[in-house]
Amino acid sequence: MRRTAVLGSAGTLIAGTLIAGAMAAPAANADSGRRTVSEARGVAIAAARAAKTGIDWKDCPADWGLAKPVQCGWVSVPLDYSKPHGKKIKIAVDRARSTGTKSERQGSLLYNPGGPGGSGMRFPLRVTTKAPLWKKTAEAYDFVGFDPRGVGHSAPISCVDPQEFVKAPKPDPVPDSEADKRAQRKLAAEYAEGCKERSGEMLPHMTTPNTARDLDVIRAALGDRKLNFIGVSYGTYLGAVYATLFPDHVRRMLVDSVVNPSREKIWYQANLDQDVAFQTRWEDWKKWVAKHDATFHIGDTPQKVEAQWLKLRAAAKKEPIGGVVGPAELIGFFQGAPYYDSAWVSTAEVWSKYLAGDEKALVEAAGPDLSDTAGNISAENGNAVYTAVECTDAKWPTSWKKWDRDNTRLHEDHPFMTWANAWMNLPCATWGVKQQTPVDVKSGKGLPPVLIVQSERDAATPYEGAVELHKRLKGSRLITEKDAGSHGVTNLVNSCVNQRVDSYLLRGKTGSRDVTCAPHAAPKP
Repeated sequence: MRRTAVLGSAGTLIAGTLIAGAMAAPAANADSGRRTVSEARGVAIAAARAAKTGIDWKDCPADWGLAKPVQCGWVSVPLDYSKPHGKKIKIAVDRARSTGTKSERQGSLLYNPGGPGGSGMRFPLRVTTKAPLWKKTAEAYDFVGFDPRGVGHSAPISCVDPQEFVKAPKPDPVPDSEADKRAQRKLAAEYAEGCKERSGEMLPHMTTPNTARDLDVIRAALGDRKLNFIGVSYGTYLGAVYATLFPDHVRRMLVDSVVNPSREKIWYQANLDQDVAFQTRWEDWKKWVAKHDATFHIGDTPQKVEAQWLKLRAAAKKEPIGGVVGPAELIGFFQGAPYYDSAWVSTAEVWSKYLAGDEKALVEAAGPDLSDTAGNISAENGNAVYTAVECTDAKWPTSWKKWDRDNTRLHEDHPFMTWANAWMNLPCATWGVKQQTPVDVKSGKGLPPVLIVQSERDAATPYEGAVELHKRLKGSRLITEKDAGSHGVTNLVNSCVNQRVDSYLLRGKTGSRDVTCAPHAAPKP
């Protein structure tokens, strides 16, 4: 899951949940049943059309930043799968050809990095840059990336002017009063309305099931009878929905850092659960910072590190650092540490420099860059897709009393991300588009074993999600990285994990039982 700064708060990787009662999904009615049948027929028509047309691979446009030998192309899909002969949108795809012999080639390997709203178009660069962990896999597969519908080059959606979106400082996400809450509620409602005004035609069709259908059409356009797929974060939910809708179209599926697929979790409760997990990982990072106080000079106990955090936050609230970094921007930057171990050192270094009197590094790291037009468009687009998919995928509470009660209670013991996360998702409470019932994720006839990889202390996608998906997909195998918490495990150096990923992708082997691996090496200053 992916989060980005939004409205009056910040977010960064996605999938989230809470603790109060989640809403049970209503039973599908006759109309929705008929629509499901028509959509199944529609995707079959679209896939057959794509298989016949194929993909016209060419050098990528110069401004896409994807140099040779990466090639780019387009796949046409229906906007609405119940109307396969109606309006079409184009999905951008790219690839790097497999590096092995003809006899070693096993087809295409598609990738989704998460979000919703993340682009997979840089995935083929793992081949061209000869990324060591992926060398063997690259000998067997063409690495194929794509921008999901609404993202990047694939009929991109928008909810607000990109330059307005990145302006800072934004309001402190932690409210001091009812007036603060009313202001945030107003921002959230305006954002929802902006999505409808700027992207209204797309919104009803911005769902995970439709992206899964697009994935099947891409598979057909590639000429592959079955799909090989890696999904990370939200990409695990996309994979789970695909496996449910198209079980006999799956060849290999690897999911890494798993969104809990339960209907009761998608998406309100998932974001509340995420708040708890973020707090846990924040505590882990503070212990690490304290352990290395001789390097960073922030505090030699977690309590002292927390005190410095609160002091920093209060100072930024009183007077934004560099005029642009307030509490919201601080959360947007510091949440990188609970997300990824790779951010532990750099985040602590920036903070250490600030405490030593150099605020430039913090302003550059946490403040906006209004001159980065392309980056700001990408950031706004990613947030728009995140909001559109999560708000349209499932029914959300419309009662502000429920949001207020749940988040107020949660904030007491989990203050790091709770209110920032709440405001990011609050547009879903006033969403102007019909909200769907989530897919009931489960094994279907013909689904082969799926490999699930998860760190035990993941902040963005709590461990329970991997356990739940494992239960639902018969024959799946779960690899747990114990006492670790980085979001996204398969791109880290851990031979216990890496060898099993290679064995699965290259030979289809999952092993006879689930495996617990020791953690990868801890970051060092």
